[in-house]
This record gives sequence, structure tokens and C-alpha cells, in this order.
Amino acid sequence: MRPDELAPSTIRTGPAGWSYPDWKGVVYPAKAGRYFDHLAYMAGLFDVLEVDSTFYRIPEPLKTGEWLRRVADRPRFRFTVKLFQGFTHTRKASLVDERAFHRAVEPLARFGRLSAVLVQWPWSFRNTPENRQVLLDLCTRFSAYPLAVEVRHASWGHKDVLKLLRERNLAFCNVDQPALAQCLGPTGAVTSRLAYFRFHGRNAASWFTEGAGRDERYNYLYSPGELAPWVEAVRGAASVAEEVVVIFNNHFRGKATANAFEFQHALTGTLQPVPEP
Repeated sequence: MRPDELAPSTIRTGPAGWSYPDWKGVVYPAKAGRYFDHLAYMAGLFDVLEVDSTFYRIPEPLKTGEWLRRVADRPRFRFTVKLFQGFTHTRKASLVDERAFHRAVEPLARFGRLSAVLVQWPWSFRNTPENRQVLLDLCTRFSAYPLAVEVRHASWGHKDVLKLLRERNLAFCNVDQPALAQCLGPTGAVTSRLAYFRFHGRNAASWFTEGAGRDERYNYLYSPGELAPWVEAVRGAASVAEEVVVIFNNHFRGKATANAFEFQHALTGTLQPVPEP
């Protein structure tokens, strides 16, 4: 089944990434050896994973093709892929990088396993006329794929931004992040056939702290009460979008996995086997 053939209200929930050393003995078996297949294991638990590694390095097509082989027995499973940071953060990506990213993503798209490419911009990327054009120009270069645009600065929280994305059939990424000044607050916007939600945790003390590592910044476990309003927002999005992707990025010590399981249960009321640790 191709993504454009999905039934209405398809909701997929999962974590961002699957290769974290601190998940051993928490998400993965403590005695998992060198041949343990982390991706296949996670595809047996969730129906979507966000590929985090592509933000740091563009993989070879052989690698993404290998991902396909490892999830072949999970027909419902999909990937979302973060766009390489050279396009959005350093802005030093070349035409060679652009072609390499297209080659990397093409196998996932061709076999109907790609739900979206996530175009993530840093908090420093403000809503200005120049930056809106930069955003649109970049999305045009990758318009062959379903795109979700993540912006984190509060200046983007206006109806005209949503209108602009809707006109271009770009999904607005709804984020949960620490409630700090000039950080974009909670939203439930749907601007394309795809609705996208990302949960970064609320570790305000480390969010903008210089020297705070990635692990500490995303070291946060949501409570059921904190997730409850988002469950309703996702249900609302599912009433108008064809596909809803819910990603937990609070990855430290497997907290994203725990919250993804809890979110699934809150949405469906069903229980499923979870890793014993």
C-alpha cells in the first residue's frame, strides 16, 4: 500500500531514532549482541520511526535499501527522514549534497515506506520575509516527497504562516517543547494531507544552556496528564488529515519509547507487549 492510498485517520506513533547506547538494558535486551537488529526490533513495536541520523550525515542508497529489507515483514511500518542539517542549520549544503539526499531517500519513497521528510529549522530561524522565501525555496527543491516543516520560534505562530504552508501543501509540524520565551507554543495545525507532531520534552533548565549535551536536553518523561491534551489534538487532526505522525524525541534512556507506548494506549485503549526492562 502506498502512502497516498492510506485510509483516512491513519495514526502512526513512534520514537525518533533507534540507535542509542543508553537504550541497552532499557529498551533493548541487556545481552543484545553485535548481530542484534535494533531496527527490526523497533519495527515490531511501532509503525513509524523518525530517522535522526540523516540530519547529521546523508546515507548511501544501499543503506536505506537495507533498512527496507529489515522491515519487509511489517507492511504497515513507515519511516520519516530528517533533512540533512547542511540545508537548514549551517546552510552550506551543496548541489552534490542535494543529489545525494535524493538518492538516499528514493528507495524509501519508491517502495511506499516514506511518510515524510522533516525539514527542521533551528530556534534562531525567525519569521521574516527573507526566511519565508528561504523556507519555500528549500521545500521546492525537495517537493518530490511529502514534507513536514518544523519551526521552533514563536514568530512563526501566525495564521498567515499556516495559510502559506497550506497553499504549498506543506505539513506544519506541531511541537511540544519547553515553555520558554519566544518558543513556539502548542498547536494542532493541519495544513496538508499529513499532520505531524513532535515531542521534545520540557527540560527547560537545559534547553538553551550552553554545554548541555543532547542527552540532557532531551532527558524528560511526560506524565499522562501532560500528554492528555495532545491526545485530543491528535484525534482532532485525524478527523481532517489522511495520515497523522506522532514522534517522541525525548530519547534519553528510552523515555521516548515509554511515552510512545502510553500515547498509543491513550489513543486506542489497547495494550500491547512492551520490552520487559
